[in-house]
Amino acid sequence: MKKLVTAVSLLFIFCTITSFAMSKHSDIENIRIGVLSGPSGIPMAKQMENDKIGDIQASYEVFAGAALLLPKLIKGEIDIGFLPPNMAAKVYNTNNKALVTTGIAGNGMLYLITKDSAINSLQDLRGKTVTVAGQGATPDFMLRYLLSKQDISTESDGVTLDFSIPNAEIAPALISDRIQYALVPEPFATAAETKSSDIIRAIDIQKLYNQFQNTKDSYPMTLIVVNSTFAHEHADVVRAFLKSYKEASEWTKLNPKEAGILVEKHSIGLAGTVAQKAIPNCAYTFVTADKGRNSIEYLLNVFLQFNQASIGGKLPDEEFYFK
Repeated sequence: MKKLVTAVSLLFIFCTITSFAMSKHSDIENIRIGVLSGPSGIPMAKQMENDKIGDIQASYEVFAGAALLLPKLIKGEIDIGFLPPNMAAKVYNTNNKALVTTGIAGNGMLYLITKDSAINSLQDLRGKTVTVAGQGATPDFMLRYLLSKQDISTESDGVTLDFSIPNAEIAPALISDRIQYALVPEPFATAAETKSSDIIRAIDIQKLYNQFQNTKDSYPMTLIVVNSTFAHEHADVVRAFLKSYKEASEWTKLNPKEAGILVEKHSIGLAGTVAQKAIPNCAYTFVTADKGRNSIEYLLNVFLQFNQASIGGKLPDEEFYFK
């Protein structure tokens, strides 16, 4: 009789635990995913063809920029999204660890574009003005870092940085000769080349970074981030998303034409033909947070060197990296 009671008790405990686990999973009716318009969103076009992640309903919202996506991630109105590394780190450090990163979605894809065939190195830019896509963002600090490595200032006797032109307007400005030199990410370099055969990729920023950092690793441009509460409570759902995203990213690299069609279909901010041509140069990747931590910290140290506040004053601790 005593053994029977024990067995029944164990069965009750097991059922209770199982029931709790099932209810904890089943209370998620929908996973809300924020997609950035532009290059970061391209691999998500394939994912957006699916209305489920595993057995959970998925909904997608496209944002014109990271600054518009960020508040909804912090508030928990969006569960999973994509942010530049410095922005993700700053939120973690200054907003009570509101976000964690689950991995790297895209590596470096910056190019110095111009019509000037005499430009072969950063030294050739002395005394010139370079239009940069985004003050306080990765292109800005990456260029400052590489210039400093060659003892080139960003004053009038060195290289002057101009942030007055938005990304989307840089190619037309270069084509019309309003500007002569520009540092842009993909797909803007491809878009400029497509519109004018006179425009060349004079400097590959990734190669310079590898040279000065003495590493074969690139630097991350885009992180996959998750609202911390959601990540802690629904780690299984996050892992299911990561698996699905990895498959979509790999498919995108292998099928640029089909991916371009989906980018246009889901209104991710690019013409299908431009997306198709840009994909081979976009450095899409999938590296989990634990494996990508070193390359993330390499880049964040560049930000620390020029503006500590840009990442919240310090490197994020280990809890920033989803396991």
